[in-house]
Amino acid sequence: MGDYEVLDIGALEAWRSHHGGFDAARSRDGRRIVDHELAMQYLGMSANALEPGEEAGYWHTHARIEELYVFLAGTGQMGLDDEVVDVGPGSVVRVGQGVWRTWRAHPDSAGELRWLCIRGGGEPLPRLPDDSRRDPDRPSPW
Repeated sequence: MGDYEVLDIGALEAWRSHHGGFDAARSRDGRRIVDHELAMQYLGMSANALEPGEEAGYWHTHARIEELYVFLAGTGQMGLDDEVVDVGPGSVVRVGQGVWRTWRAHPDSAGELRWLCIRGGGEPLPRLPDDSRRDPDRPSPW
């Protein structure tokens, strides 16, 4: 077996039943810290769901970590320093170090606000992956 793992976090509709956080004091319904379940070295990821009208209830910032929020369902807003941006399916928000952030699901959202938060740190990525190689002679497995 190669260096990979597979984890099923469930369909979007099941995300609200998750309960988790980075520690017990910060755990809540609708959050699953995926990198606590997989042997991730350079990335972190959480799967999140808020009910309409629910909000994070806090602001936070990171000194070393960059975050990428990928919104998949529902509508909501993110507070980013002194600005508020609307988010919904297809919104992708990159938040750099030192930026204060918070979020909420719109009270009138047609359903839960669901998103992935992908965290990364360390070395900047090259514009084009410079460590990959292709094997055009290897047949597809299907």
